[in-house]
Amino acid sequence: MAALSLAASKTVEPFYYTVIIHQRNQRNKFFLEVESGHSSREKMRAKVCWRLYQAMAYAEATDIHTVFVLLREFPEFVLNYKEHILSSKGVLMSTTKRRTSPYKTNGATLGFEEKLWAAADKLRAHMDAAEYKHVVLGLIFLKYISDAFETRHSALEHDLSDPSSAAYVREPAARYEVLEDRDEYTAENVFWVPAEARWDRLQSQAKSPQVGKLIDDAMTAIERENPRLRGVLPKTYARPDLDKTRLGELLDLIGTIGLGDPESQKKDILGRTYEYFLGRFASAEGKGGGEFYTPACVVKLLVAMIEPYHGRVYDPCCGSGGMFVQSERFVQEHGGRIGDIAVYGQESNPTTWRLAKMNLAIRGIEADLGPEPADSFLRDLHPDLRADFILANPPFNMSEWGGERLEGDPRWKYGAPPRNNANYAWIQHMIYHLAPRGVAGFVLANGSMSSNTSGEGEIRKAMVEADLVDCMIALPGQLFYSTQIPACLWFLARDKSGGNGKTPKRDRRGETLFIDARKLGTMRDRTHRELTDEDIARIAAVYHAWRGLETLKVSETFRVYEDIPGFCKRATLEEIRGHNYVLTPGRYVGVEDLEDDDEPFEEKFTRLTAKLEEQFAESRRLEEQIRHKLERLDHGE
Repeated sequence: MAALSLAASKTVEPFYYTVIIHQRNQRNKFFLEVESGHSSREKMRAKVCWRLYQAMAYAEATDIHTVFVLLREFPEFVLNYKEHILSSKGVLMSTTKRRTSPYKTNGATLGFEEKLWAAADKLRAHMDAAEYKHVVLGLIFLKYISDAFETRHSALEHDLSDPSSAAYVREPAARYEVLEDRDEYTAENVFWVPAEARWDRLQSQAKSPQVGKLIDDAMTAIERENPRLRGVLPKTYARPDLDKTRLGELLDLIGTIGLGDPESQKKDILGRTYEYFLGRFASAEGKGGGEFYTPACVVKLLVAMIEPYHGRVYDPCCGSGGMFVQSERFVQEHGGRIGDIAVYGQESNPTTWRLAKMNLAIRGIEADLGPEPADSFLRDLHPDLRADFILANPPFNMSEWGGERLEGDPRWKYGAPPRNNANYAWIQHMIYHLAPRGVAGFVLANGSMSSNTSGEGEIRKAMVEADLVDCMIALPGQLFYSTQIPACLWFLARDKSGGNGKTPKRDRRGETLFIDARKLGTMRDRTHRELTDEDIARIAAVYHAWRGLETLKVSETFRVYEDIPGFCKRATLEEIRGHNYVLTPGRYVGVEDLEDDDEPFEEKFTRLTAKLEEQFAESRRLEEQIRHKLERLDHGE
């Protein structure tokens, strides 16, 4: 039997109840918080009640079957989860302050993700992460559009029922007709959700053995009514190997989270949930899963560097669409509007293409990802596109890419890429699609900066001599879920003269900036590192200062560019030629300056030698002590 106990703090506001869940000799702990303020006892009781309900939902999600709670603050109030006794006075669903972690992260931290992940993770009993991510993300998407629909439905119903409203309709039958008028929703950029696909109806059938078929039918109905989503939503919930009991539990749990209401949209809860889940799925899937996901910190760095304020943004291998999402977010954060950029992309994996369509649809981002998934090399869906900004994370060192079928392709202006490695095919594909003043930023394996095999060195030499390489960044290791191969960032610019653009820059012709960021970042867990917001700001500030951008984004420290030994270096074309066109930043930035302690060398040498002798002596003493103890053991003492 599992138990859930609480210990209340009486001295801190808001109150924090430590919830400890005992299960099979394991102890899982999280904080249940209640903001007391000047609330009456009844209001305080109701707040505690609601938080306990959330805690018990967590307990159920982690496979705890029996929960019994006794509140010390309210000894008369006993909760038994099996009977769903909540409060005779009702539940006050109030917003309280969240207990925040001292660790700053670029990921989504909402408070309920671990609970949701725990429930979703139970589906892995019969399928791997590559399959069940679509089950979970499809349900989250369905909940979002249903919430948004219900919000619009409620607002419309209020106006139609209010005699003082200009939209007032007296007759109930006529009022119902307006409520069910599809145009009333689509005009407000809300997806029309037919009656059979609405969340309340589906959740009411969560315990039914037919719940999978009902969800599939709901997805089909939504696609039928919303052309933008046609062929996008997953419809595999009725499959025999999907545990319907667990599916119903997941449906119930997602039902407790608001996603499409105005407050949730303001906080971008759905988008952040998607980011969190994409990251967790990439981690769970390992090598294969990361192909569709670029860590949020890397995307943020790419966007902070090239600043896609306006114009055409293109990603030839767009995965789940993270580059576009961050670009739109950047525009909005800097005073622009969603829609200031035109989004173009392509993705060859059918399931990932659908995932990208959903990811962009939930944010209201109009994107041209082509009518269907397709290979960017063999079937370029945007052959005439010349993009102002290109952001990409192509698959590293892709060997089977169809190079033998593309001999003489006009994209290979700087040399034919090797058939067994697509790195330089991706680079030249992006150069081909750059506008006359376009800028590209993309991720590649470190080997792309120095490889000379199969003509890659000659292609790189031709690009350097064409003065296309604007900046090279060596990244720290362990950033990616999908690979342990060291990675770097390339930034290419068609025109480095600095003039004629909306934001004039310094003339950088004949120069390339090298940044060695390998020492930056913080370990997120035992195997994954993350660039902090401060790291991203530092790198971007150096780049903008070097380009001569006098903007608020350039910190005072880097307003005037200077080389920093061990970190950044402005190199001329002659210097790059001297290094045989190898673009590894470590070759150029040199070694970090060490602080001089002013101690004369002779004195330091004598002091350190004496210290070393002391350590040798201590080592010998410990060795003798160990030998003595081993001898005693050998003699049975």
